[in-house]
Formats: sequence, structure tokens, C-alpha cells
Amino acid sequence: MSLIETLSGQPVWLAVVISLTVSILIAMAGIIPSAFVTAANIVYFGFSLGLFLSILGEALGAVISFILYRKGLKKLGGKIDSVKAIKLLEKLKQTKGMEAFVLVLVLRLFPFAPSGLVTLAASYSTMGTWTFAVSSTIGKIPALLIEAYSVHTVLGWETEYQLAAASFAVAAGICYYYWTTMRKKRRK
Repeated sequence: MSLIETLSGQPVWLAVVISLTVSILIAMAGIIPSAFVTAANIVYFGFSLGLFLSILGEALGAVISFILYRKGLKKLGGKIDSVKAIKLLEKLKQTKGMEAFVLVLVLRLFPFAPSGLVTLAASYSTMGTWTFAVSSTIGKIPALLIEAYSVHTVLGWETEYQLAAASFAVAAGICYYYWTTMRKKRRK
């Protein structure tokens, strides 16, 4: 964590700006896990302030991504016509009001729903930016509490246990990748 060590002598506002910027970029990418930013925030700022910055960064990132995805989809709208996956997005496009609010909230609470896909689907719907911002942020808070607590706990472990947990996570990720790849090949 050399960046954290480098920032230790710098003004706190610089670390806050870097944390929020990285969180926003991760949200815009849509596929990169944010646990690393949460871990860095907790190490540098402590549990409470680190958790708050993680929530703020993810909320800002989700809203900025929502706006950018919506603009991109409007530009692509005329070029998309016969893709099968678009039928689901067409159904989501009709979602609005309280139904859209609850849908985003529930999808954010569901731990395995990819954040980028939730944002993409919401940006394709007719829900407003403020409705998305509120429901997305409320839905993210429980997930970030669990993530922050898990990161805080793992950071308290001995180095050997941390390495074992990281090795297990990598092995599980590789197994999952191959399992899904093989399932796709068998379906064809």
C-alpha cells in the first residue's frame, strides 16, 4: 500500500479527492470490485470515516455512471434493434416511479447483482436521476457495511491468514470462471 504511505504526510483533503476519484472511475468501469478502495479508506481514514467515504464515493460514482450510460444509450438507441438481450432492457425501460425505485433498491441489496449492470439497466429505464441516486445509495449502504466490516476484520488477521484468504478467493474466482465457461460451451 505504497500510495497510502505516500499520502500519510499530505493534506487529508488530497486523500479524500483521490479516494472519491478512484471510486467514481471504478463505478464508471462497471466491472471492477470496489473492495480495494474500501480497504484503503479504512486503513487510511479509520473505520467510520473510511466507510462514509466509501458510501459517498460509490453514490457519486453510480450517479455519474447513470448519467453517462444514459447519454451513451441515447446515442446508440437508433443503432440497436434486434439483439435478444435488448428485449429485457425494453421491459426495464418502461419501469418508472416507485416500481423503479424499489427495483434498484432491491438489486443494490442483492449482493451478487453486478453494480454496473444495475446502473446500466436503470439508465435505460425512464426513472429520474434523483430517484436513482436515492434508491441506489440506500441499497448500497448495507452492502458497504458488510464489505467494510469484512475488510476491517481481515486487516486484523495475521499475514499468513490474509494470504490464505486471498489465495482462496483467487482460486474460487478461477474455478467460477472455468465453471461458467464450461457451462456456456455445453449449452452450444
